[in-house]
Amino acid sequence: MKTPVLDNTRTLGESVTAEIRRQLVEGELKPGQRLSEAALAERLAISRNTLREAFRVLTQEGLLKHEPNRGVFVCVPDMASIIDIYRVRRFIECQALAQAYPRHPGALRMREAVTAAQRARTAQDWVAVGTANMAFHAAIVELADSPRLSAFYDQLSAELRLAFGLLKDPEFLHAPYLEMNVSIVELLEAGRPAEATAALESYLVQSERTVLAAYGRLKA
Repeated sequence: MKTPVLDNTRTLGESVTAEIRRQLVEGELKPGQRLSEAALAERLAISRNTLREAFRVLTQEGLLKHEPNRGVFVCVPDMASIIDIYRVRRFIECQALAQAYPRHPGALRMREAVTAAQRARTAQDWVAVGTANMAFHAAIVELADSPRLSAFYDQLSAELRLAFGLLKDPEFLHAPYLEMNVSIVELLEAGRPAEATAALESYLVQSERTVLAAYGRLKA
């Protein structure tokens, strides 16, 4: 687990909330995992009151849940949530990509994420591949130049990573999409956003079917 770095440009509560959300997005916290208030407060070097405020925000976002007399747990997504997440992803990501231009800073971050995923694949670190893939899609949202949309997508990414965390084979989940990411960023760099968008929409449909099928087998 990475050593947490709290952002001093935010309030302490906001920084702690963002750090826990990052841990969710990067797969460090797993669906159904119980969070020890004492251990996490000590590791982040914060008071329990500050941590409880972060827990409250993340519970409102649907990422954590409080069970009376048991504690705070990472949420476990259900099938309806997964379907809704992909519906929102198609709406946000495809619109952002369709209106993008090749020299946008988000396009550079898409390329950087692809390179990071390729390095992780070479190392057979499939969790890191998944994290790079999340960064790739966050970079697509950056193309919209909307800080509010990017902030909302951070929350969505955490929910999505929880859905991925239910599946026990990250290579199966992420490997097929590496070359698709390469193709999408190459189309954008070539000034062909409409083709990149069509490729992304097909990609997201395939990804949703893969996740739902795997989830269905898990629950069978």
